[in-house]
Amino acid sequence: MFCPQCGANQGEDLKFCKSCGANLFAVRQVVATRETDQKFDWSKTWVAEMFLSDGERKRRNEEYERLRGVTPESKREREIKRGVIVSCVGIGVSIFLFVLMQGIIAGAGLSHGEAEILSRLWIVGVIPFFIGLAFIINGLLVGRTRSIEGSGTRSKDEEYRLKAVDTSEFAPSSASVTEDTTRQLKEEG
Repeated sequence: MFCPQCGANQGEDLKFCKSCGANLFAVRQVVATRETDQKFDWSKTWVAEMFLSDGERKRRNEEYERLRGVTPESKREREIKRGVIVSCVGIGVSIFLFVLMQGIIAGAGLSHGEAEILSRLWIVGVIPFFIGLAFIINGLLVGRTRSIEGSGTRSKDEEYRLKAVDTSEFAPSSASVTEDTTRQLKEEG
């Protein structure tokens, strides 16, 4: 038997692969209990996914996210969390560079111009700080509008669809389409 994880040739009596430690006993059980009359579904392969349209790919991704329990609110929370982490990293990099450069300036005999350049190098940490700030703003403002769109307002795709007809606005008719239609025509004429 070949190990499905590493491909090494293994004996039939081994429970685990000698090379990678994969559970060969479980693999044998699956192979033994597999139904041979079951047809292969090509629509669930990577080949079929290559030919999907963008809309179908987006619909499938949304379905996978729904099955995993990913909601617009959890996406917003992750975006804000990501922003806080990146901003904190930016602040940390700024502090680290400031302290490091001050130590280099104090310890080395540098000219005034070199000391000026090194003393301002801490500004590099501002870049990740602003990127994190952008993530936070995106999670708070833009993410909220996305979750509001998904919770009841119409999206751009739905704007062009016909809305359902409200039949309560029509007056009830005394005649049905299938009953007494000729009688209705004679009364009007």
